[in-house]
Amino acid sequence: MGRVTTSATITNHIDEILAERGFISGNEVRQIILPDILVDTGTNQLCLPADIIDRLGLPLAGTIEVKTAIGSRSLRVFRDATLAIENRELQLTCWELPTGEDPLLGFLPLEALGLEPDLDRQRLRLLPDRGPNNYKRL
Repeated sequence: MGRVTTSATITNHIDEILAERGFISGNEVRQIILPDILVDTGTNQLCLPADIIDRLGLPLAGTIEVKTAIGSRSLRVFRDATLAIENRELQLTCWELPTGEDPLLGFLPLEALGLEPDLDRQRLRLLPDRGPNNYKRL
């Protein structure tokens, strides 16, 4: 089995809007580059450690119960993150992991961005976004 990691940029979407409208400067937009985020198709969301969420200043959206391999766990959910990989962007919520755990990139953001794990080459494959065989579906 291959291990797939990728580089991802996470940005505070509210900061992006404030910068677009001139309320803050572009260099005040909170953003972090994760050079080796683990692609984990066993989870379905973007999962970030608490310290990264805190640095991004993402607003709390609520709490959820999730099932894990070792049982149920309560997680906080944060909103208004922008995920950018391979020049494709997606606004989404993310789930909080304890500080020190590795960030995880789940299958729902991968599908939304048209990315697919290539286990042989241990990288993400960019699916076509144009033409009759593109990844977009109704």
